[in-house]
Amino acid sequence: MTNEEAPYCVICWVHGRVQGVGFRYSTQHEARRLGLTGYARNMDDGSVEVVACGERRQVEQLLAWLNAGGPRSARVERVLTEPHHSDRAWTHFDIRY
Repeated sequence: MTNEEAPYCVICWVHGRVQGVGFRYSTQHEARRLGLTGYARNMDDGSVEVVACGERRQVEQLLAWLNAGGPRSARVERVLTEPHHSDRAWTHFDIRY
């Protein structure tokens, strides 16, 4: 796979009240709706880590959704994002434990 064929991937950490409120499941639903691959998982510091890969426009739509607060039950305070490069090719969007 060349760089031109590689999906656009980001990794981000979502901080706020994002654990115990269905955040990972809502993120999975939104990511799958957008046709993205990757995962969401709870981190020990109370944040949620999200890796999202796919078409740039769809990844940016997921990031906008995260920055807008995600599901109603959550309270997102900040989203830190950086490009993500992985040799792994994700086949769907999962929840990690």
